[in-house]
Amino acid sequence: MRSMKMFSRYLLSTLTLLAGVVPTFSAAQDWIRTGSNLGNERIRLAVADFKPLGDDPQTPALKAAFDTTLYNDLANAGIFDLVSKSMIPMTKPPEPPRKSGRSPKGRVPQATPGLSDQASQSMAQPAMPGSPREIDLAQWSAEPANAAMVAFGSLSVTNGRLAVYGWLFDTHNTVNPQVLGKQYNEAASQDMARTVAHRFADEIILRLGGGINGIAETKIFFVSSRSGTKEIWVMDYDGQNQHQVTHLGTISLSPRISPDNTRIAFASLGREGWAIRMYSLELNRLVNFPAGTAGGSNQSPSWSGDGTRVAFSSSRSGDSEIWVADASGANLHSVTSLRGPNVGPTWNPRTNAQIAWAGGRTGEPQIYTMDADGANVQRLTDSGYAVSPSWSPSGQFLTFAWDRKYGPGAPGGRDIYVMDIASKRWLQLTHDAGSNDYPSWAPDTRHIVFERAINGRSQIWTMLADGTEQHQLTQAGNNFMPNWSWK
Repeated sequence: MRSMKMFSRYLLSTLTLLAGVVPTFSAAQDWIRTGSNLGNERIRLAVADFKPLGDDPQTPALKAAFDTTLYNDLANAGIFDLVSKSMIPMTKPPEPPRKSGRSPKGRVPQATPGLSDQASQSMAQPAMPGSPREIDLAQWSAEPANAAMVAFGSLSVTNGRLAVYGWLFDTHNTVNPQVLGKQYNEAASQDMARTVAHRFADEIILRLGGGINGIAETKIFFVSSRSGTKEIWVMDYDGQNQHQVTHLGTISLSPRISPDNTRIAFASLGREGWAIRMYSLELNRLVNFPAGTAGGSNQSPSWSGDGTRVAFSSSRSGDSEIWVADASGANLHSVTSLRGPNVGPTWNPRTNAQIAWAGGRTGEPQIYTMDADGANVQRLTDSGYAVSPSWSPSGQFLTFAWDRKYGPGAPGGRDIYVMDIASKRWLQLTHDAGSNDYPSWAPDTRHIVFERAINGRSQIWTMLADGTEQHQLTQAGNNFMPNWSWK
């Protein structure tokens, strides 16, 4: 009996201890979820497959592309509790006709032909309302969907044009349920079906996500060796439509897209060494950037948020220092003159008045911030090996790669961290999964893209800003140094 009491006390104390730990862990993530616009409660959202209209042979394939893209975009948003397709309300098949009157022997006739309840259920289909008058909101708000919001609509192809009508309804507002209504008319193609789905998803995210623009139409630029040399590539935010941008036949690294999405700054190895080069996406060719070629090793460019300046590291004066030039390559000047290498600059995109970078003034690289003119240097990390900072669009956070136990005999392990700059508190986002580096923020502050190397192979991954929902985007070859577009 006494042993049972002792065990009960032990169990109670253990549960009490655990109860004290859980809120601490939750609070450790609350600040990043709040600051990154993820929020702490998700909206329960159902997405119906869109109703096909007409008999154009293109319709089934375009509808499939649209439905899949819309659902995945909303699932990836990070702010919805998305209703599983298996929980979508079902529509019942029509009742079979019944004969009127009585049979010659006075018996009540049965339905002809009859269907068992099991057969009727097997013929039921997921609800696919094509217009507001076709939706039964009570179906969607009830079990098992339990949806607070539902997206639905119709899709058709006529004379080579794709027409999509989409709505977002509040299932609990039976008087004025419409939250959003959109229509699209574009040239019919698989790519356009995906594009229209991206646009509609972003409209929903903007409306329900606190006025923050969605990222479904953004791009991710990266380095890939799949063509035989390291060239600059680009893909949709979800990993689709991967294609090569540069064809220089040399080593190109650290792509950074301009805020207006027209130019890529990157480092490339040429006859005179490493230079910062500029590629125009409008002209599909290299354009002049004289500041990036004046001797030494020039690496890791970074655009200011207003697109008027480019910072990069250069060893033209000896040690690698941080230099800044106008976007045209004029007005070049150094903003650091510090012991050890200084590399990987990133601007505060909200103010354009601060730069963070990795500096080696104390030995191993650490993360620092300074004013854009080099004044007011502040150290953020306190140990280990910290590199590759990226400043969040809000200006509140830095994400970077950090091996906190770096050194002889240490277990090592480079992971992605996020830090609140004002308080210097940090959160580890990746754990026990290869070597992680080169994080880059999405423009919504909710997502981060990064490089992960496992067993000698590097691929591009994304995750939410709290480290959850990690997804691999690339498969072919080796892929490095991702950079998320500004819009």
